[in-house]
Amino acid sequence: MNQKKLCYGVIGTGAIGGYYGGKLAKAGEKVHFLFHSDYDYVVEHGLQVDSCEGSFHLDVVNAYHRAADMPACDVVLVSLKSVNNYLLPQLLPPLLKPDTLVVLIQNGIGVEEDVQKMLPQVRLAAGLAYICSAKTEPGRVNHQSLGRISLGNYSCPDTERVEAVVADFVAAGIKADRVDYREARWKKAVWNMTFNGMSVVLNTQTDKLVADSFIERLLRRQMLEIIHAAQAVGVEGIGDDYAETMLNMTRKMKPYSPSMKLDYDFHRPMEINYLYTRPIEEARGAGVSMPMMEMLED
Repeated sequence: MNQKKLCYGVIGTGAIGGYYGGKLAKAGEKVHFLFHSDYDYVVEHGLQVDSCEGSFHLDVVNAYHRAADMPACDVVLVSLKSVNNYLLPQLLPPLLKPDTLVVLIQNGIGVEEDVQKMLPQVRLAAGLAYICSAKTEPGRVNHQSLGRISLGNYSCPDTERVEAVVADFVAAGIKADRVDYREARWKKAVWNMTFNGMSVVLNTQTDKLVADSFIERLLRRQMLEIIHAAQAVGVEGIGDDYAETMLNMTRKMKPYSPSMKLDYDFHRPMEINYLYTRPIEEARGAGVSMPMMEMLED
């Protein structure tokens, strides 16, 4: 049990940060949210979370338009797109205490490594979110299905802090667990690398991809390529059967446009580097090529 309630900060209050931060705030945790374009709306109208597990509205939100105005927090949830991580050296410092845990709820391989280089003293963990969520309009998050988040410790010497965050998530009604960092990053990549790229290339949603028997066979081959690359770089706890696990999970999901598909549709930068380039490079360093992922990268 936590001896002291943790103070949370959220950088990137969109589909992901708005959901997890909103759930924590609804459960009574102290949460401070950084908003960009939604700031004025949320200050006046609050934050609405439409969720398949029960919708709710936060009438009063600790909302900020500038990170410099935010208080130091015990835990900072970063749910910016990784293409915006160059902003972190300016956004994070006002929120940091010496023992602050920064959780990067972002996609891809190599994210923590690069953030650690930018901010060497920061204590980092990965947040692996298995969730279908979108920000549909200002101040409104649409949580469609799933919702589990796994935390993998990257550089935090205080493992109790990581455990305390997991406990807070669980108490807020979120399925959460602590996992091995490297294994979790590559397991998430099995889904992300496959469905993000294919949804863009074929201009469709996840349900259409798994409904076509030919495409589903291709998806399985792609997943196996990623799994074998993970095994080559030394990841344990992932076997060929994990491809079927991810396909089964996707079959049960509602029709969904992955984040890269939304970025493509709205002409925003896509997360090619961490989703494709970095894992391909890491696999190549272990003597394994990923030709299907290289095609998606291009």
